[in-house]
Amino acid sequence: MSPILNVGVVGTGIFAKDRHLPSFQEMPEEFKVVAAFNRTKAKALTFGKLADIPESKVYDTIDDLMRDPEVTFVDSLVPVQNNVTNVKKAIEHKKPILLEKPIAATMQQARELVNLSESTDLPIGIAENWLYLNCIDVAKEHLKSIGPIVAFTHNSTGPFFSSNKYLVTSWRQNPEHIGGFLSDGGVHQLALVTAILGEIDSVSALTTQVREASGTDDVVFSTVKMDSGVIGTFSYGSAFGSTDKSVFLKIYGKNGNILIDLCSKKELIVKVTVGSGGEVSPIITTINLPQDDSFGVNDEFLNFRQSVIKKDKKLFKGQPKAAFHHLACVDAFLKSSAKNGTNVKVEKY
Repeated sequence: MSPILNVGVVGTGIFAKDRHLPSFQEMPEEFKVVAAFNRTKAKALTFGKLADIPESKVYDTIDDLMRDPEVTFVDSLVPVQNNVTNVKKAIEHKKPILLEKPIAATMQQARELVNLSESTDLPIGIAENWLYLNCIDVAKEHLKSIGPIVAFTHNSTGPFFSSNKYLVTSWRQNPEHIGGFLSDGGVHQLALVTAILGEIDSVSALTTQVREASGTDDVVFSTVKMDSGVIGTFSYGSAFGSTDKSVFLKIYGKNGNILIDLCSKKELIVKVTVGSGGEVSPIITTINLPQDDSFGVNDEFLNFRQSVIKKDKKLFKGQPKAAFHHLACVDAFLKSSAKNGTNVKVEKY
C-alpha cells in the first residue's frame, strides 16, 4: 500500500483554503495536511481549524514547520518573491517543496531557483495545474493528422469583475513580480500553448493597463514565433468591459486544424477538422472532456506525490525549467512593448 504523504502548508490564504485544502481532503488515502504556517498567525489558526490541525502544529516560523519530522513535503502558497528563499530552506531541511506560480518575481530570481533545483535530487515543483488539462494529450494525439503544423491563434479574453476575490490580496494590488496579472494568470495560458507546440523563440508584443486594480499592465496582444518555426498570435487579458469570456487555442496545419475550446471550466472541447483544402469535405471529430472542480490541481498533486514517493524529481511535469520559460515569455512581452512592439528573443535557461 502506498504511503499517505503528510503536507505542511506554508501560506494559508484564499487559494490554500478554497482549492489546495479541498483537493487534499478529497484524497485522504494519498494526503493528510498536518501542519501550517502563515506570517499572520490568526490566518494560520483559522486554516488549522478547517484542516483539523492541532494548534501545536500551527507554527510561528516556516523553519519550525520544516523541522517537523512528520511533514513529508511542503506546499508553499506565498507571494512569489519569496519562492527562492523558501526553496533554500526546503533544501536545508531536506523537504520536497511545491511552489505556486509564477516561478519567481524576476528573471534573476527565476534563474536562481532553477539553479537551486538543479543542485539537489529533492523534488522541487511549480504548481501549474493547466499542464494537467486532458485537452493537451488529446490535441497532441491529433497533431499528425493535420500536419505539418503552420500556425496558431491563442485567445484568452474576458470582462473585468471588481468582485474577483483575488483582487483583495496586497501582493496582487502592488505586484513585485514582473507582469502582475499578466504573469500571475498568463503563465496558465503559456503552459497550455507550450505543452502542445513547444517553446517560444521570440515575440512582438504590445501591453497596456486597463484597470487600476491590476497594479500594472493587464492586457497583452502579440505575435510569436516558436522554436519549431511555427508562427502564431497570443492574446490575454480579463480587464475589459462587458464581453463574452473567450478562451481558445486554434492550431492550423497544412491538412486541417484543431480547436481547443476552454470557455467552460466544466467541459473542455477539442474539435479536430481534417482536410487538405477548401475543395474537399473535411472529416470533423468533436471530443468533449468533462473536468473536475479542481481543474487539474488534483492530478498535479498526485503527480508530485509520485515524484516524492519514487524520489525522482523528473517525474513531475511542473519542472522549474518549464516555469522559467513561461515567465521568460511574459518578460519578453513587456520588453517588446516597451520598444513599441519590436521583436524580442525569449530568454532561455
